[in-house]
Amino acid sequence: MKKYGISAKVGNTEINVYTEGSGTVTIIFMSGSGIGCPALEYKPLYRRMSDKFRIAVVEKAGYGLSGSAETQRTVENLVEESRAALKSLNILPPYILAPHSYSGFEAIWWANTYPEEVKAVLGVDMGFPNMMTALGKEIPPEKKKAMVDKTRALMQKISKRGLLDKLLRNKTVNASGLLKSNELTDEEKKIYEETYYKNVTSEAVFEESILAVENAEKADKTGYLTCPACFVVSNMKVPVKALSWQQAAKDYAEHCKAEIHLLNEDHFMYTKIPDKLTDIYLKFLHKHGLDKIR
Repeated sequence: MKKYGISAKVGNTEINVYTEGSGTVTIIFMSGSGIGCPALEYKPLYRRMSDKFRIAVVEKAGYGLSGSAETQRTVENLVEESRAALKSLNILPPYILAPHSYSGFEAIWWANTYPEEVKAVLGVDMGFPNMMTALGKEIPPEKKKAMVDKTRALMQKISKRGLLDKLLRNKTVNASGLLKSNELTDEEKKIYEETYYKNVTSEAVFEESILAVENAEKADKTGYLTCPACFVVSNMKVPVKALSWQQAAKDYAEHCKAEIHLLNEDHFMYTKIPDKLTDIYLKFLHKHGLDKIR
């Protein structure tokens, strides 16, 4: 498999980090749950920003070209491993965190635990603790474990790359639509696909799912974000009666006085409307003077 990025030894595993661009502030792209190849997944967005900022994509253990997870997938371990990888590669703070989905919990924990490191948070349809708490109340742990076991069994079948894999292709390897887009080269599409199947049965992803409510609660206990934050939020449907995805984001944004943009787009909107997202984020960073730190 073709390599990209640089690997950092962290504990008993290797964390792969892809970087491009330059600047004294680095935008850290943080992966959503189960994203097989984060370094290429977020390319539509970061390639439009790396002429103005240094960007780095951290591939967590069990993701991308990183090694398998050797520690429990707690929010503390996830963040500490990302921080250790970046620092060992001399990608030093200050950071602007750009979390997608699940990594919203990581970004909140990181920004509030190490406020001197984080200048801002750019939420790429990031997850919020209030949504996960509501989800946890409606889906008890036993049911969640059964759901994860069912997903694991399905992914094991998908990994065999037979008929089921072909039938579900647009819900699995091509869920974000990148393989049909012009955002990746043909070579990158091959790497993206190979890396997806390398990680399709990653236990790290299943464990993150089991620990989601616990990790969200730990993030919540650090308080609301105090650094400048800009949330771009999709119209994603969630199996929660008490709270919609967008309402959870609105409630959270109100508490931390964040800028919020509610869009009629899906969870992978960074592959569909990257120009619009880039415009929103760059205007926000300019407003807060974060594009002038060189």
